[in-house]
Amino acid sequence: MADLRGKFSIHTGLAHDKAKANGDGPGDHARALATFLTGSQARKTAGADIRAGVSVDQLAAGHLGRQTRFSSLEIGTEGGGQSGSCDSGYSCVYSANIAWRTENQSVPKESNPRLIFERLFAGGRPGESAEARARREKHELSILDFVQDEAKSLERQVGGADRRKLDEYFSAVRELERRMDAAARSGSEASRGMKQPEGIPESYQDHLRLLADLLVLAFQTDSTRVSTFVFANEGSNRSYAFMGVPEGHHDLSHHGNDPAKQDKIRRINYFHVEQLAYLLRRLDEVREGEGTLLDHSMILYGSGIGDGNRHNHNDLPVLLAGGGGGTVKQGVHVEHPKDTPLTNLFLGMLDGVGCHVDRLGDSTGRISFG
Repeated sequence: MADLRGKFSIHTGLAHDKAKANGDGPGDHARALATFLTGSQARKTAGADIRAGVSVDQLAAGHLGRQTRFSSLEIGTEGGGQSGSCDSGYSCVYSANIAWRTENQSVPKESNPRLIFERLFAGGRPGESAEARARREKHELSILDFVQDEAKSLERQVGGADRRKLDEYFSAVRELERRMDAAARSGSEASRGMKQPEGIPESYQDHLRLLADLLVLAFQTDSTRVSTFVFANEGSNRSYAFMGVPEGHHDLSHHGNDPAKQDKIRRINYFHVEQLAYLLRRLDEVREGEGTLLDHSMILYGSGIGDGNRHNHNDLPVLLAGGGGGTVKQGVHVEHPKDTPLTNLFLGMLDGVGCHVDRLGDSTGRISFG
């Protein structure tokens, strides 16, 4: 992240009181994700009577979404169940979803890059089976081949700078198509004999970076201005054997202060931040007005649990990147008073996009940027 030092800030002292038990007993992982963007206490239930709160991304989507084709884009590497019990009596909905349109309605994320790509650029066909889509794709060319004449006509009408922008955009789309085709062809059989879903790379890093590139293209084309991106569901026990850490992430997070386990957790955290850095660099490579796409965005990175070993919901690891169109001063470490609600930061972010909300979850005020 060193080369991006002036484009992000670290915020410490922030907390989520409503992710604590508050009389509801165990279930910290479910509460951590359900509370992360809502600041609300999730109702402890494994049934259909779920309840959390409206998430900050959906408040922004309600304000900005009228100007784009999609009000928001929800993506992540893991799907997850939308019913049943996943964490100490909490519905799987809480552990798998970070976005909430209403207090009773979560917004499921999509993990298949191919389906996200088709939704954004090809208008995927509702109800089409994987087999039917495979037959259609066998006879179809690149999406760009269908708009080639229109693209050439447009290039003749714009100036040099815009022609370069179009060329960069078309090159990015073509490269994404190529990588998704390669992902669909390679490793049709994943580990443990499970069939690899079409379009999802076997490599976790490739999966994360394909999703990051799709998010960048969605912003670049103004298809949407709001997105959530979940690296892994709460309580995920994914193995990181590809980097010499074969144990499950969740198991390692309960390190019991064992130095060897802490080192492995540190390596996993380092890997995750490398993927964040990839996303931020990609945003910073796209010129937009008198700056870059990153300069005109606000990207929040963090977790609803401070230390997996303690399951605490204070002193959360929070990073805020991007200039917010000139509204956010970056390159600093902001130390907030102990246990300041994270929702106070969210209210400041909403102010930055012109969406003023008096309260969000357990907010007690608003953090202004400058």
